[in-house]
Amino acid sequence: MDESEQIPALLLSIRQQSYPNYKAIFCVNQPDHWWSDPKRSAICESNMSTLRLLQEKSDHQLQVIDRCSPGNGWGARHQGVGWARKTAMDEAARQAAAGDLLQTMDGDTQYHPDFLQAVADDFSDNGQAGAAAQWYYHPLTGEQAADRAVLRYEIYMRYYALNMLRIENPYAFTAIGSAMACTREAYGAVGGMTPHRSGEDFYFIQKLRKYTSLLIHTNAAALPAARFSDRVLFGTGPAMIRGHNGDWSSYPIYNYRLFDEVKTSFDRFADLFGSDVQHPMAAFLEEKFGHDHWDALRKNNRNATGFARAAFQKVDALRILQFMRWRHQQQTTSDEQNLYDFLLAFYPGDTILQGIHPTYFNFSKASVEQLNQIRDFLTTNEKLWRQKTKLLR
Repeated sequence: MDESEQIPALLLSIRQQSYPNYKAIFCVNQPDHWWSDPKRSAICESNMSTLRLLQEKSDHQLQVIDRCSPGNGWGARHQGVGWARKTAMDEAARQAAAGDLLQTMDGDTQYHPDFLQAVADDFSDNGQAGAAAQWYYHPLTGEQAADRAVLRYEIYMRYYALNMLRIENPYAFTAIGSAMACTREAYGAVGGMTPHRSGEDFYFIQKLRKYTSLLIHTNAAALPAARFSDRVLFGTGPAMIRGHNGDWSSYPIYNYRLFDEVKTSFDRFADLFGSDVQHPMAAFLEEKFGHDHWDALRKNNRNATGFARAAFQKVDALRILQFMRWRHQQQTTSDEQNLYDFLLAFYPGDTILQGIHPTYFNFSKASVEQLNQIRDFLTTNEKLWRQKTKLLR
């Protein structure tokens, strides 16, 4: 959607792939009623430009799904990025043969010529994996406002992922729509993509993680664009807009001890089979599910192992994120203090601590260079943890 300026570069990166055995399916999309909305006319025309370009270039390796021209756009109920991704992936799954891989991409993202080869190798080398949450990195633009916003957002994501990996949580993944893949078999087993208006990538990877082993250390890497965008309800673009306007409340740097509370709770799941035992997430889960919420799991499982597996399915990545936000509201420490405390606790001798003491460091006043230094430090260490973990089983 509205990617006419970006599509030529994406198309070129796909055509330059060293791995020859692929088919790319593009879904150019928008709500149909936008054609009668003067405020959306520019997007409609942009989509038509994209559609014409792709149709001109289409061949046996490139297929175009038209959900944008008059009469072909989304209706009132079916619209948004979730439906676009589902439409393309359902078609890919329909055409795929046994053992084929489904790779998601976005119109504003760049891929190395060896990207698809790396995807194939990643799955070949890790036969247990039915899905992958792949590596990503936002290149800077040179435009200060955009760079500051995307760096702050990526710091949030890297920090969250690094702590989830540190506590060895089974949901230690980052869902990026332009950087996720699965086997055709796994796609069918989980019922395909659920078409959420936003966050469809998060819910999709969560479903896959509950069904199969998830590969998180990948050689395949996506380079999403860093830009302000309001085409979805939440995600990188909207986060950058809100952050640029001074609101990072939805993307805080959590106290690292809250992640330790999650670990303690997960470690006690098996003990809950016999009776209720105290754990840090207990009050939150009672508030979310009710006082006797474990009873059904006890009745449906014969032993503690089965119960713990069912508890893992119930207290998933979404519930963990909700718990973190719930507990964060009870905290008073700043984002800067939480970042410093984390680095001091786990990287006490590193030079990254220089210049970010909370008495004088402030995210809103930090330079692009300083934010990038923090981003890259967290990125490097997240990569080390991903390499160590490799598969979430």
